[in-house]
Amino acid sequence: MVNNSAIRTNIIGGSEVGAISVDMDQRSIHETNSLFWNTNGNDVLGGTALPFYGAYVSEDSCQLFGDVSGKKMLEIGCGSGQSLQYVGERQASELWGIDLSESQLEKTRQHLEACGLSATLICSPMEEECGLPTNYFDCVYSVYAIGWTTDLEGTFRRIASYLVEGGVFIFSWSHPIHKCVTADNDSLVFKKSYFDESWYSVTLGESTLSLSDRKLSTYANALARAGFVIEQMIEESDEALMMQSSDREFADKARMLPVSFVIKARKL
Repeated sequence: MVNNSAIRTNIIGGSEVGAISVDMDQRSIHETNSLFWNTNGNDVLGGTALPFYGAYVSEDSCQLFGDVSGKKMLEIGCGSGQSLQYVGERQASELWGIDLSESQLEKTRQHLEACGLSATLICSPMEEECGLPTNYFDCVYSVYAIGWTTDLEGTFRRIASYLVEGGVFIFSWSHPIHKCVTADNDSLVFKKSYFDESWYSVTLGESTLSLSDRKLSTYANALARAGFVIEQMIEESDEALMMQSSDREFADKARMLPVSFVIKARKL
């Protein structure tokens, strides 16, 4: 990737960080992000897993999955395996996972084995053909992973192909408004344009990652073009979870604007 502009501001987690605009080169981005998650990605960003969809949003209150017993489930970006454990313990008939990082998949294997569960795991970018069966899964879901894709529309088309007719796709990601706004004393201040979807690189400690912040309309339109209809979108933070938070500043921000979003869509 070639840097094409000076340092700019972005919001990662709850913090304002310096970010460098980069050209969108799929191979370089995959290499950068794979290395990030193969080394210390979890230590830097932590992990989000069911029943939580992100900061202050949970399946316990949203109830998007319903009864998963007997269903074939595929997770996009399965991380360390906790979300697969969640649906596996609710009697899903088959567990499948895909992740860019072999290190993450090994963590998933070990975690599920310790829980008495097993899954079919595939190491591949979500954008690429990887041998997953088509017209097979009842539900595909992704918890804070879809935003890493370099090809949103292509990824959604692939996910649609994996699902049976009427199958459900549920995913969460950091809300794009949250990625633009930071706390400044007693005010919330825009630090970047909501409409800026260019790719950028961020260095956190010794780790580097590459991301793009897409508009909500970009997700909605890509879903429609892939043959999905949106059934539900959640932006609100759960007050009970905010009350339990040890990060009062971040919780106060979440009361003013969304920090995560979740979409439930169905294949037509």
